Amino acid sequence: MQDPFEAATGEREPLPRAVSVERGFLALVMALLCLITMGNVLVRYFTNISFAFTEEISVSLMVVMTLVGASTAFHRDRHIAIVFVVNLFGPRARERLARFSLAASMLMFGLLVWYGTRMAWDDFRFEVTSPALGVPQWLYSVWLPLLSLLIVARLANRLRRRWQSGN
Repeated sequence: MQDPFEAATGEREPLPRAVSVERGFLALVMALLCLITMGNVLVRYFTNISFAFTEEISVSLMVVMTLVGASTAFHRDRHIAIVFVVNLFGPRARERLARFSLAASMLMFGLLVWYGTRMAWDDFRFEVTSPALGVPQWLYSVWLPLLSLLIVARLANRLRRRWQSGN
């Protein structure tokens, strides 16, 4: 399957090993989501009973998939951008705006690390269980700060490279 960037530009961009692993992980998570959803649909169709607890797992997997996908996008500098306003400025101002954007994103994901860690710790400390399955809630909530920390590291690396290259 052709990479969308390659399809749009005709250029082949090599994937770092970490991104390849993440893409494989994302494919696995997507397959799990499809299987869970299909199983729920089939059971509901044939038995008129819903596996409502699958929603709990699906939501957690969607959060993980979103954060890993965001990490990959930040690493490859392929995150969504609204460039209409940015393109009104000259190259130097665009570079400053790009650096500001990276720093603001680092701040936002840093806050997610901080508050997500506090939330996961509270879930662990107070032995909160999930509503449908009754498993420890921290098993779901721990992924928010961990994957947000990965994104902060990716953003810091992207910002460092921008400062070093002058771009």
